Amino acid sequence: MKRQLIRNGTVMTMNDEMQVIPNGYVLLEGDHIQEVGEWPSDGSKDALLRQVDCVIDAAGKAIIPGLVNGHTHLFQTFIRGVSDDLPLSQWLRQIIWPASLAMEEEDFYLAAMIGCIENLKSGATYIMDHHYVHTHSGNDHGVLRAMEESGIRGHMARGGVDLSYEPRLRESIEDIFNNTDKLLDHWQGAADGRIAIAMGPLNLYGCSEEFLKQAAKYSERNGLITHIHVAETKDQIDNTMERFGLRNLELVEAVGMLGRHTQVVHGIWLNDAELDLLQKHDATVIHCPVSNMYLASGVARVPEMLDRGINVALGTDGPGSNNCQDNLEVLKFTACLHKVDQLDSTLLPPMQVLEMATRNGAKAVGREQDLGSLEPGKKADIVIIELQKAHIAPIHRVSSAIVYNANGNDVDSVFVNGELVVHRGKCVLVDEEEIIRRAQARVDSLRRKLSAAFPVFGIVQ
Repeated sequence: MKRQLIRNGTVMTMNDEMQVIPNGYVLLEGDHIQEVGEWPSDGSKDALLRQVDCVIDAAGKAIIPGLVNGHTHLFQTFIRGVSDDLPLSQWLRQIIWPASLAMEEEDFYLAAMIGCIENLKSGATYIMDHHYVHTHSGNDHGVLRAMEESGIRGHMARGGVDLSYEPRLRESIEDIFNNTDKLLDHWQGAADGRIAIAMGPLNLYGCSEEFLKQAAKYSERNGLITHIHVAETKDQIDNTMERFGLRNLELVEAVGMLGRHTQVVHGIWLNDAELDLLQKHDATVIHCPVSNMYLASGVARVPEMLDRGINVALGTDGPGSNNCQDNLEVLKFTACLHKVDQLDSTLLPPMQVLEMATRNGAKAVGREQDLGSLEPGKKADIVIIELQKAHIAPIHRVSSAIVYNANGNDVDSVFVNGELVVHRGKCVLVDEEEIIRRAQARVDSLRRKLSAAFPVFGIVQ
């Protein structure tokens, strides 16, 4: 079994005590962490240097648990930056729907591969991809194959709508569950346990009550996470009030979908009673601050949620509404958004934000026992961040430097399941340059295809 040693860095354990270890080390054995501690000055551990297969010197660097990107749409890497100044409803109709309908099967693999590379290189070892475009039979498999090949730990929430939304993106209830069955058969637990499937009804306004009820039962029967957009805009509250006389989260509860394995994405327009429901059912909120600002959707009540003991994890959202998936950048946006929204500079200190991105993310996916912190026995999902740069150093507190100074370009190395997948800022398992070249060629073709009907795709300045 391969043994690897990371030493000389500052270890942000994110354990129960939030222990920070200067001159720390992490010993990996296979896919698990064997030891974490401070490297002794008396030479008592020096023999270990000769007993391991690999030593990584992390001097001047931070060693942190892998970040969990709790919500994204990988296919949207092909759409980022097409148009930057639209509200959600227009953005969907004018950008997302036309592009997703025009994309071909290979495009979904390439787009997802770009997205996996981007996530790994910005510190995310775990992603929850909400994938809802099933225009070709191989779309889902292309996304999951990208996760497998890139080395990331990936969870696909198999999305679907059966009611409104863009008609060509609808599916019958029967098709949604049949196709999810096939994904479970083929992919659940694949790639040495790195790949998993979740139930992902896309949103409440695109899904019938019957589908939502069946989805809740399907998730419970198969032991799956349910991942769904909720209360992202005020219009979405109006929709469920008109149809059912219920607010968004009240409807989620009424159909039997609200529980410990439920991930409520965004949750911006929730009232006090709905926060009570989250608390009662021990559900998770996935907070995507950059997307919420980009689309001017609103500000989620994150500090109040945390005060109530509600689990809040972080996500980038898709590259169509971010426009990147820089997981370290999300940390700073999270802290700053809520300070200015509440006019309270004391809210969300750095260690709390890091906790949201690590421990809370692990809890969101039901993996708090083996992910989310650097402790013996846990999975070796580890990120090393370079701190000796002009925009970061000199340093007073490493937690502050990570949250407020660092960005994805500062990630030096990444381990997933004990495998080195990023080294010195480059992905190890895939040819980045070739993937980017192929992706750009496909996007150029996509723009030509769409520009006549949708002039925004032809704009180059």
